[in-house]
Amino acid sequence: MSTEHPPPAAPPAPLPASSLSAAPSAAPSAAPSALRLEPVTPSNIDAALELKVRPDQERFVSPVVKSLAEAYAHGEAAWPRLVYDGDRPVGFVMAFFDITFYPDRPGDLPRSGLWRLNIAAGTQGRGYGRFAVEQVAAEIRRRGGSRVTVTYVPGEDGPEPFYARLGFRPTGELSGDQTVAELDLS
Repeated sequence: MSTEHPPPAAPPAPLPASSLSAAPSAAPSAAPSALRLEPVTPSNIDAALELKVRPDQERFVSPVVKSLAEAYAHGEAAWPRLVYDGDRPVGFVMAFFDITFYPDRPGDLPRSGLWRLNIAAGTQGRGYGRFAVEQVAAEIRRRGGSRVTVTYVPGEDGPEPFYARLGFRPTGELSGDQTVAELDLS
């Protein structure tokens, strides 16, 4: 499950999990208190780089190494985090905040959302992706936002059903070859 590219114009402490009321709840395999997001640091970067999605999902998402390079290049716009279940890293999520997709279009408002989501191959289907999205939504709310934007590569076996279950709805826009979808947090 993944988002691939940052918004086209983008140089693109966990909070309590928010309820994404538009979607049914899926419980993680561990107690919620064991799940957390942590910044990528020198002590966990190797674990981040080892995270891999299933081979059939690689066409839908860039590897963590590319995400970390983009996070470095885009500085404060990127929010890369590892998803932990206890002491075990099980995923990677990167958010973006207050980015205008089309700065040349009058009235195009800044957006915040998911830039990348990689859940490790052997840990998918346990609620970790949902948890990561909920944490990004909580951070967007904390920063005063009222919607979460995601872009994803459409296609069979792609991430669209996952995002739809969480309440994301396509906007009708494309960002390059990707579908733009949003979740209203209000």
